[in-house]
Order: sequence, then C-alpha cells, then structure tokens
Amino acid sequence: MPIHLLPQPAPSVPAQAESAADSRRTDAYGRAADEEPVTVRFAGLRLVHAALRRDLARLPNALRLLQPDEDHKGEALLRHWTFMTAMLTCHHEQQDARIWPIVRRFAPELRLLLNWLEADHHNLDHSFTRVTTLVRIASRDTGSAWPVAYAMEDLAARLETHLRIEERQLLPRMERVVTGNSRLGGLGELLDLLRSADGPGTADALAWLLDGVEPATVERLLAECDDDVARNWPHWQATYQRCTAPLWGPAGDLGGGAVGAGPVDGNLSIFGEGLGGGLGSVVD
Repeated sequence: MPIHLLPQPAPSVPAQAESAADSRRTDAYGRAADEEPVTVRFAGLRLVHAALRRDLARLPNALRLLQPDEDHKGEALLRHWTFMTAMLTCHHEQQDARIWPIVRRFAPELRLLLNWLEADHHNLDHSFTRVTTLVRIASRDTGSAWPVAYAMEDLAARLETHLRIEERQLLPRMERVVTGNSRLGGLGELLDLLRSADGPGTADALAWLLDGVEPATVERLLAECDDDVARNWPHWQATYQRCTAPLWGPAGDLGGGAVGAGPVDGNLSIFGEGLGGGLGSVVD
C-alpha cells in the first residue's frame, strides 16, 4: 500500500457538466495542471516517520514466520533491523543538533516540549539498542521469535506516541515559523547529513525512505535532490527491490524491506550487493 505524505482527496462523484471557467484540469491535490508542484514541507522528517511505521508494522510478523532452516533470512532480518535503528539514530541527531536549536530560537514557547523530545530520543535509542540484542538472538534461535516480536511491537507503540507528538504539536508550529523555501527538516538536508555521517549510506537510505511512496510523490521529492541522485535512482530502486524480496516478497506484494550486507562508500549498508555509484558519482 502506498505511503501518502500529503493529504489525499476524498472520493467524490464527478459533475455531469462543467462550464468553460471550471474546465481546467487538476491533479489529485486540486492543483491546476499548469501549476508548479507543491513542495513537501519537512519531507525528511515525514519520510523517516513513515518508513519507521512501515517496517515496525511488518518486522514482527517476519520474525514470527522465521523457520529454523532459514539462516539467510534471519541474517537479513537482523541487518534490516540494524539499518533501521541506525536511521532512527541519525534522525534523532538531525533533530537535536540541527532542527531543535532553530525552533527554540524562533518559537521559545516550545522549549519545554523540545527538551522532553530530546530526552525521549535518548530513551528510545537505548530501548532500540536493547531490542537489537534480542533480535540478534531470535534471528539465530527461532524458539525465542515470538517473545521478541512482542517486544518489537511494544517498542513500536512507544515510538508511535513520540511520532504523533512531533507531528501534531511541533510540525504545525514549525510550518508557521520556518519559511517555505527553507531546507530545514527536508530530504536534502537529511541526505547531506548522511553524506557526512559515519552511518547509513545515502543510496541505501534513499531507497529505504521511498519504499512504498507513491510514484508521483517520489518524482516530486527527487526533483528537490541533485542531478546525481535523480540519475542513479532507477538503479538504486531496482537493486533495493531485488535485495528485499527474500524478506517481504517481490515488489508490489508487501512493499520493500532490506536484506544483505556490505558497505556502500564505506558506510553501513542494508544491501546484499554494492549499489555502485554513490551520490557523488556519475553513471554513464
């Protein structure tokens, strides 16, 4: 099922007739066909939230279905969990080091909320580290799969509370204090952070973030990235779908996941094969 980052229009019965003034074609978001596409505000934050929800909904069941003779699938599941945890840590670092200081300056009334969110980031990171130890055990011993799956679901419920607070109490206020053309919280800023961080590779992260996002929104988001990203995207996406099939099935069944190991540009990778051509390369 596609992940929608923007509000979706409610189904409606088309009018039987329309005047010339009302005959302009519009897209699914009510824009005229000749209008400029709408930029997704804080796309980097929203994409991470959507990807975390997607994977935390399907990883527990994947663990429960793990069979004793499926060592390769257990290793794949552990690598995917480890990558997702690394992305969560990077997401928290982006918020605590880059976004929250700016919001504190321009919206001082949110300081107490931001202090709580920052403290909860540390608590969540510790909780994910503890569950990672359990997932490592369950990926090799299927007898412990069900209790660990429940632990994953409990952690997902706790994270959901945190995400909702950010989305309902913080993002609306940020939309009023952050200019529309700012890169703050955007996909470009997140990719820049990944380029400089010793963590998930940018190619891996982008394929993970856009897994399940509807094609029209993917095109809109890629338009905000540099030319190398847009040029390499079809290859990254195809590699991601091929490598994730052992966990979730072919693309189009349950969406993508991640499987495999091996560094991309020296960073943590969730792919079973190097993507080749990082964000700074040129594909002939």
